[in-house]
Amino acid sequence: MPDAEEDAAITAAAESDPDNGIWTDEDFARARPVTDFPELVEILRRHGRPVLPEEERKQRVTMYLDRDVLARLKAGGKGWQTRANAKLREALGL
Repeated sequence: MPDAEEDAAITAAAESDPDNGIWTDEDFARARPVTDFPELVEILRRHGRPVLPEEERKQRVTMYLDRDVLARLKAGGKGWQTRANAKLREALGL
């Protein structure tokens, strides 16, 4: 988590970016899911990850882990969140 100084620097950089302004509540209210744009979905399917149906999408969560647990998860490098999900599924019998 950034400290106050880092957060201020990040915010200042975002606010000064003419191509990516800060979203207002109105912007979020007008936002539409990518699935509303079939042509964009097709481009994403051809050049990146497929867009999953809502019921198959993972959910973002925030949780606190012991430092040694996190270190062990990250020791395998990139993809540690996917490995953590697989270990949780295994532990829960899913």
